[in-house]
Amino acid sequence: MTERKPPGVSFESWVDKQIQEATERGDFKDLPGMGMPLPESGDAYDDMWWIKGKMHREGLSYLPPSLALRKKAEDALEAARRAPSEAAVRRIIEDINAKITAALHRPPQGPPLRLAPYDVDAVLRDWRLTHV
Repeated sequence: MTERKPPGVSFESWVDKQIQEATERGDFKDLPGMGMPLPESGDAYDDMWWIKGKMHREGLSYLPPSLALRKKAEDALEAARRAPSEAAVRRIIEDINAKITAALHRPPQGPPLRLAPYDVDAVLRDWRLTHV
């Protein structure tokens, strides 16, 4: 444990003295990362930096509910385009339409939804053009 700051000595000079003594003892030699830049230097300060870092390391992500629904809708439309049958297309589009309709009645948190239920017949027409 370090000694206590003596009375009458400024905090800055006492700390400088401690650093100088540690340097002379060699306490700062061979430190990991010596000579390397600090991680994420230059970025604006973010109170949630550690949470974002943890999520990045764990491969996790989070979208506000409205954006998550938009992503699900895009994924559903893509899945419908690749579906093997008209029945599968209809099921996929009707499932996502039910979620969109529920969200329109009770808007989720986040940016505006800006999404309307898909026209099942129009999606089926597009599917038929590529699967003939």
